[in-house]
Amino acid sequence: MEIRSLRFDGEILHVLDQRRLPFEFIDVPCKTIQDVWEAINKMKIRGAPAIGVAAAYGMYLGIKDSFDDKEVFFKELKDAKKYLDSARPTAVNLKWATSRILNKAKELKERPVNEIKKAILNEAIAMEKEDADRNYKIGEFGSALFKDGDTIMTICNTGALATVAYGTAFSVIRRSFEKYKDVKAIALETRPYLQGARLTALELKEAGIPFHLITDNMSGFIMSKGLVNGIVVGADRIASNGDTANKIGTYTLAVLAMYHKIPFYVAAPISTIDPEIESGAEIPIEERNPDEVTHCGGKRIAPEGIAVYNPAFDVTPNRLIDAIITDKGVLRKPFKESIKKILK
Repeated sequence: MEIRSLRFDGEILHVLDQRRLPFEFIDVPCKTIQDVWEAINKMKIRGAPAIGVAAAYGMYLGIKDSFDDKEVFFKELKDAKKYLDSARPTAVNLKWATSRILNKAKELKERPVNEIKKAILNEAIAMEKEDADRNYKIGEFGSALFKDGDTIMTICNTGALATVAYGTAFSVIRRSFEKYKDVKAIALETRPYLQGARLTALELKEAGIPFHLITDNMSGFIMSKGLVNGIVVGADRIASNGDTANKIGTYTLAVLAMYHKIPFYVAAPISTIDPEIESGAEIPIEERNPDEVTHCGGKRIAPEGIAVYNPAFDVTPNRLIDAIITDKGVLRKPFKESIKKILK
């Protein structure tokens, strides 16, 4: 079964509702920019690369019925960007995608509005294809870091559900499995939203990759038993010095990996790198609804009236990262220099 996070049919952006997986495969038709905003904000679609492509199509849906008055058109386009950017704050791919669409329109500002609209749609389509190409390359570069018999640990979901195809960290696991003998995976459940249990386990199973699912707090014990050869995770934003924001729990894994002398890798396309920020201290961290912590499967598991802290992401300092796997190659320390070089 081919799992796809999104599909655009020319008029409607179809999103697979990831909140219902793995039990139900529900198509969410996004006919308007408001539909796309809600799909991103409510995590019907998630994963930095997938969010970026969805936002690009959302920009088109936001202006496709705009009038031919160029001044009004560009105002609506800028408003669409601001609106979509507000859906989720941490993943830089969102603003990267909306900025790319706006810049494409500005390049063509002397053209008729209808031509600009077509160009915006074509740009979104191109971004979708590029994402799949980039992710395959990430898998190819990253698999060179592993070998026969390795067991790779990961957190959250970084597969086709988090991207257009292949995935980021998941692509590394998949290509390693395809290239080497006896490669296995360990997937963390990823509380509180359970992306690992619900989504990564589904994708690993469909791909035929042998794996074990564990709770997040088992990871250190599993490492201490010598059962992990490497850890590869995704990223929602990478600062210019290599500090990386990813799903909450990633920082803990990195600390444990350093203690147990296990290689710790980040896998992401270069679009996830934010050259405008110097360190992870500048990355905004989204805090989500307390119900995600106090409830599980729609049922309350904690007492009423308690305080809850629910950051969706944490920041892993660059000193805990052994390499950053991108679609342009594997970046090594010092990351500030290697990132600057690759973005030229």
